[in-house]
Amino acid sequence: MRIDGHTRLAGVIAKPIKHSISPFIHNMAYHLTNTNAVYLALEVDSKDLGKAVENIKLYHMLGANVSMPYKSEVIQFLDELDESAREIGAVNTIINRHGCLIGYNTDGVGFFKSLPDFNLKGKNLTILGAGGGASAIISQAVKEGVKRVFVFSRSKNLSKTEDRLTQLSKRLSHPIIVQAIEDLSALDTAVGQSALFVNATGVGMNGKSLPIPNSFIFPKHILVADIAYNPMKTPFLQMASEQGLSTVNGLGMLLYQADRAFELMTGKAMPTEPIKNALLKHFAE
Repeated sequence: MRIDGHTRLAGVIAKPIKHSISPFIHNMAYHLTNTNAVYLALEVDSKDLGKAVENIKLYHMLGANVSMPYKSEVIQFLDELDESAREIGAVNTIINRHGCLIGYNTDGVGFFKSLPDFNLKGKNLTILGAGGGASAIISQAVKEGVKRVFVFSRSKNLSKTEDRLTQLSKRLSHPIIVQAIEDLSALDTAVGQSALFVNATGVGMNGKSLPIPNSFIFPKHILVADIAYNPMKTPFLQMASEQGLSTVNGLGMLLYQADRAFELMTGKAMPTEPIKNALLKHFAE
C-alpha cells in the first residue's frame, strides 16, 4: 500500500468497532484494484457522531460505512438518502459526492447475494429480531418477491417493534406480521411455512447463547441463516446443521455489503473471490 499526498481516506464508524473485519476487506480491495486509499476503524462516541460525519467532508474522504449503534442516528447528519436507506430508516454506507453526503443501505443486497442458489420469490421468510440488519433484509426480501414476512421479537420490545415495523410495512407497501419470540406455537407455525429462517438478533455471537429453545425442531425444507460471522457457526446454525439443514453465516453478507459499498465509493468492482478466500483462511486459523 502506498501512502502519499493523493491518498484518500475511508472508514467504518461505530462503537465498539476495533474488532471489525471491514478494514481487512476494504484495504485488500484497494490493494488488488490499485486504488490509492486507506480504510480505518473509527470508534466514535455518540456525542461526537455529528463531528465524525462532518469530517467526511472536511477531509475529502471517499465515504464511510456505519455500524451499530449509529445506523439510524446518523441520518440526521446527511444531505440525502438513497431509496434503500429511506425505506429502511437505516444507513450503513455514506458516499461523499463532491461534498454532498448521501446515505445508502447495502445490507439487504449483501445478504441475498450471499445465499447460494436461493430464490425467495413467492415464498415466506421468518426472521428473529427487528434491528437495522433485519429491516434491511426485509426490505430486500420484498424486492425479491417474498410472499409473507414473519418477524419475531422479545415480548418486552414487542410494542416498540410493532410501531417501527408498521412504518416499514407502509413504506414497502407489504404486510409484516410481528409476534413474540416467546410464543413458540406461533414461531413453529411461521417457520414451518417459510423457506428461509434468519437470526438477526446478534444472540449467539458469544458462541454459547441461542435465540430459540434448544429443543426447537427445524422443518426439513428450510434454509437457515445467521447474520453473525464470528463465530463462523453460531449455536443457532450449529443446531440447524445437526438436524441436517443447510446453513449460511454472516460472512458472505459482510463481504457483499462491502462489495456494493466499495463500488459506490470508488466506482470500481470489488474482486470478491480472492478476498473471500482470504477471509475464510483468516477465520479458519
